Amino acid sequence: MAVRLSGVILDSEKRIQSALPKIFGIGYKNVDKILTKAKINPDKRVKNLDDDEIEKIRIIIDNDYRVENDLKMDISQNIRLLKDIQSYRGTRHNKGLPVRGQRTKTNARTKRGKKVTVGSGRKKSAEKT
Repeated sequence: MAVRLSGVILDSEKRIQSALPKIFGIGYKNVDKILTKAKINPDKRVKNLDDDEIEKIRIIIDNDYRVENDLKMDISQNIRLLKDIQSYRGTRHNKGLPVRGQRTKTNARTKRGKKVTVGSGRKKSAEKT
């Protein structure tokens, strides 16, 4: 039986404690809070959960957490706001550079893309005949 929470299908062979963080917006600390609130053993496998236990988890996630598409929309709106007010962080987002003060002289390859080597700048002289 496949368990679907917040639009994510959880792996039925995993423990519930390690399966829930697959949902975007729920980390390991939040999983512990959710499971203690729902009174579910963290060592229980997803395939062994009852329907009422799944429903408890679903209710807690829906009421207390912003997950998946809602959270992604919030993040993109916050970034768009930074760009609109032209804050320093917004301009860094626009330029595709690191936002949080990292150096760019040598590192930041994941943000800036593949390294482009620049030639010497001079053309080769014409060959003698």
